[in-house]
Amino acid sequence: MPTVELEEVTIERLDGLRIEDASYDELVTERISIDEASEYTLFYAG
Repeated sequence: MPTVELEEVTIERLDGLRIEDASYDELVTERISIDEASEYTLFYAG
């Protein structure tokens, strides 16, 4: 599995988005899904 190094400011931003005891992996996966859905919507919107 690949590893990713994050800057302290990025970790602080992720901590601000975490709900309850969600892992960083869960948070990043959800964020990617949201971004992909937004991209998909923009692609078909015009």
